[in-house]
Amino acid sequence: MASYEALYGRKCRSPLHWEKRNSPLIPKVYLVQETMEKVKLIKEQIRTAQSRQKSYADKRRKDLEFEVGDEVFLRLSPWKGLINPKKGGKLSPRYVRPYKILQRIGKLAYRLELPAPYAGMHNVFHVSRLKKYQLDPEHIITRDTPPLMENLSYTERLIRIIDQQIRQLRKREIPMIKVVW
Repeated sequence: MASYEALYGRKCRSPLHWEKRNSPLIPKVYLVQETMEKVKLIKEQIRTAQSRQKSYADKRRKDLEFEVGDEVFLRLSPWKGLINPKKGGKLSPRYVRPYKILQRIGKLAYRLELPAPYAGMHNVFHVSRLKKYQLDPEHIITRDTPPLMENLSYTERLIRIIDQQIRQLRKREIPMIKVVW
């Protein structure tokens, strides 16, 4: 007894058993041949679709390789709240600051030098999570620190007034001034 028959209490109605029991064998063979032709057609269409999708994916694919000592950006999107819990969702940065590569592990993994706050995190990452960092002088932000007083405060001095306007809010007028400090 077949397992299907044991479970459902009747024979399996495959395309061979759709015809009546006493009908000749020729229509059953025809059904099998027709089914095989349709299976071949479906396989060809799937193969065509797969090759088309592969060609689209190969156009965008690029093989990344890094050297030991290079600096790379790290993508931390799945670990929400790890970078800064206040910045989350769509405004959180996609890649975080550059980290130095310490070691190459296999063909697709790299060990990074992570700072102390990430000490609990595993420091080996797949190449898809990394992006090459190219040093650009425009990336460096210089701040002019104002002279601090003894109580760690400073005075701001007005350089010039750029724009002046008066905004009307229902019954009040608010003077607005744009200043360069």
